[in-house]
Amino acid sequence: MERIVRAAEYVRMSTDLQKYSTENQSEAIRNYAGERGIGIVRTYADSGKSGLKIDGRNALKQLIEDVETGNTDFTLVLVYDISRWGRFQDADESAYYEYICRRAGISVEYCAEQFENDGSPVSTIVKGVKRAMAGEYSRELSTKVFAGQGRLIEKGYRQGGQAGFGLRRTLIDENGAIKGILGRGEHKSIQTDRVILTPGPADEINLVRTIYQSFVHQGRSENEIAADLNRRGILTDLGRLWTRGTVHQLLINEKYVGDNVWNRCSFKLKKKRVRNEPEMWIKARNAFEAIVERELFESARHIIHARSSRLTDEEMLHSLKELYHQKGLLSGIIIDECDDLPSSGAYSARFGSLLRAYHLVGFRPDRDYRYITINRQLRRLHPEIIRQIITELRTNGSDVWQAPQDDRIIVNDEFSLSVTIARCVETPTGLLRWKMHFDTSLIPDITVVVRMNATNRTPLDYYLFPRIDMMSGKLRLSEDNGLALDAYRFDNLELLYDIVTPISIAEVA
Repeated sequence: MERIVRAAEYVRMSTDLQKYSTENQSEAIRNYAGERGIGIVRTYADSGKSGLKIDGRNALKQLIEDVETGNTDFTLVLVYDISRWGRFQDADESAYYEYICRRAGISVEYCAEQFENDGSPVSTIVKGVKRAMAGEYSRELSTKVFAGQGRLIEKGYRQGGQAGFGLRRTLIDENGAIKGILGRGEHKSIQTDRVILTPGPADEINLVRTIYQSFVHQGRSENEIAADLNRRGILTDLGRLWTRGTVHQLLINEKYVGDNVWNRCSFKLKKKRVRNEPEMWIKARNAFEAIVERELFESARHIIHARSSRLTDEEMLHSLKELYHQKGLLSGIIIDECDDLPSSGAYSARFGSLLRAYHLVGFRPDRDYRYITINRQLRRLHPEIIRQIITELRTNGSDVWQAPQDDRIIVNDEFSLSVTIARCVETPTGLLRWKMHFDTSLIPDITVVVRMNATNRTPLDYYLFPRIDMMSGKLRLSEDNGLALDAYRFDNLELLYDIVTPISIAEVA
């Protein structure tokens, strides 16, 4: 009796086409296997994962690890087609992972390709071409997506980001009819819908204009304006105190004169983020309704530009060096919060990068010391988030109180919540990482992890970890973490508020 060949199947789906769903791939693979007397004994599945690189594809990593360590009970790996193995930008990388399998005596066969999986010269050549085509498809798709986003910018549609103080993100349908205002954390759900910026409440609009007039006509500094706003109890659009930096950003952002600007930074094909030169920006003038007169905006920008343009390189570096000696360290935030210095952007533009400006004044950090300032901000943010969660829970009808000794939130006297903020750190290669340390002595029923965005200014998303799944006091997250971790990821905390809302027996009945 002929022995059945034992095989593992590898399936991957990103977000491109439904025909590439893991279920459809698996069905095609099993039909292929049934026709050839092959038995599927193990499945490796990456759902919702890009094929551009192996990072984040935990199933493929596990497959390669099992092959290298000999932890296999199969001699064959079946894949739907070349593109499901990966759309690696370097075709040699795709071939390398296949070679690792072949070196261990395990073949890789592609079930939906037209060439035979026989290792012949013809199949090897065709396979190499297909690998290159898979990578080229991603490059072409990236170009098309970029062009499409650029066209949307030129038409005045918003491509992500907060609205900003005095503005609102407004949802419109394909005919331009307004559907409503989007709140924080809300996104469009229909592909043909679009988002534009519209003026916010009158009091916010008037305050934005007052800030510009104070800066341009009264000669008040960003620090003085921020101090006045805080003294009057006015908070930013994110519910925080004003700083020199937040006032400065309001004064230089073109959206307040109705201009739609995009592509300041690029992050294509999972490569390192780069800050683009102004000539590469895509800008649409008068795309939105302006809330600040263009002449007033240009006057503010001229004042800000003149603060650095009238200074020589030596004068700028001298001021930066004095700040370094005063503070003992430098960062973009520290520079932007200093009234007597040009902005961090001015230093970056004048000297090529902030890092080069640091080196010119003798500051050579072994690591990014911005974490000192960032951690201080996050410590202030932590009680704010706790207050927001408590407010939302109470609004939904829950009985909530906070344990004074450890900041745990007790809900309906039934379970406890603990809130942890994860600071974002960018690696030298441009990747984003989040590291957390949990106080295992608290043992909350649910741990809410607030993952901050790349600038550590606003939350990026949230993780809700039940106590039963908190196996360690440490956790490291990347941009893609696999189903084992990302199953707990949410864009907002609406699910938390929904599941803890008390429901009366009468309502259930």
